[in-house]
Amino acid sequence: MPLASVTALHQIASLVQELPTFDNDSAEAALDRQNHLTKPPGALGKLEDLSVFMAGWQCSPRPEIKIAQALVFAGNHGICVQGVNPYPQAVTAQMVANFEAGGAAINQLCKANGADLSVISLDLDLPTEDFTQGPAMTDADCLDAVKRGAEAVNSAADILILGEMGIGNSTVAAAISAAVFGGDAREWVGPGTGSDADGIALKTRVVEEGLARHGNKAPLDKLAALGGREQAAICGAVLAAREACLPVILDGYICTAATAPLHAVDPELLAHCLIGHRSSEPGHRRLIDAMGKDPVLDFSMRLGEGTGAALALGVIRSALACHNGMATFAEAGVAGA
Repeated sequence: MPLASVTALHQIASLVQELPTFDNDSAEAALDRQNHLTKPPGALGKLEDLSVFMAGWQCSPRPEIKIAQALVFAGNHGICVQGVNPYPQAVTAQMVANFEAGGAAINQLCKANGADLSVISLDLDLPTEDFTQGPAMTDADCLDAVKRGAEAVNSAADILILGEMGIGNSTVAAAISAAVFGGDAREWVGPGTGSDADGIALKTRVVEEGLARHGNKAPLDKLAALGGREQAAICGAVLAAREACLPVILDGYICTAATAPLHAVDPELLAHCLIGHRSSEPGHRRLIDAMGKDPVLDFSMRLGEGTGAALALGVIRSALACHNGMATFAEAGVAGA
């Protein structure tokens, strides 16, 4: 069943058996090439691993990035009525306008690293509900956002970068992470856009209330109950990219947390996803470890917007430049292994 045919959230779990998988033949051929390039095997470290990863998901021993698509999804959250953020929700729309005008960090990093940026607002005038009082979204609203995220993906791209914007969504990220992976709410809550100690304590209490109400639900029901439209859209984009055999770079804490319900359904749903960077938000390290992922970068960033993922794109481009552009020992006439 393709994602476009899904009519209920629970049907997403059935996609696992039908989605494309990693092409081991292409990956092995890429690894063989790496081992014959004019360098000691393994000398380029993670750059070699990234090249093999890209080969397996692009189904080509010589993967390339001609088109890099960057999507930033924006949404507003009912949980903000609890006072969990020091900034008003109007900032979400203001930042979207800044993205569209080219004035944000994500614009500069996409330009520097060769990514085509699109910003998608998801009903900013209609925040989700307060998850301490009931589900943030109905299943139908959540599925609608999933499909809107999927529809935004350019299947002709070679790699997809995902980011988000939404006042209050660091609280949402903590709630989703705790609901999926367990543990004390305090272990998942951080400062976000600048909460002080009292603000963090408030966020922790709010997350605890959300977990008490929704923590025992099925993974995708947790997405609807605790998440926002941008989190659901990120999940949809991840699934659409997988259908197109398109590698994905997730951004930091909020973007990674958005995909946690998919991981809970089956970790294989995120096999084609890299995590661009380790955020300085304290919950992100815990989340990455729980997912068994290894981020590309660790630059103490916590801006969101897809900035860490866009920066990681430059590293991946560099990895492929070496993979495809270096000579083998035989081509260079150098005695080698």
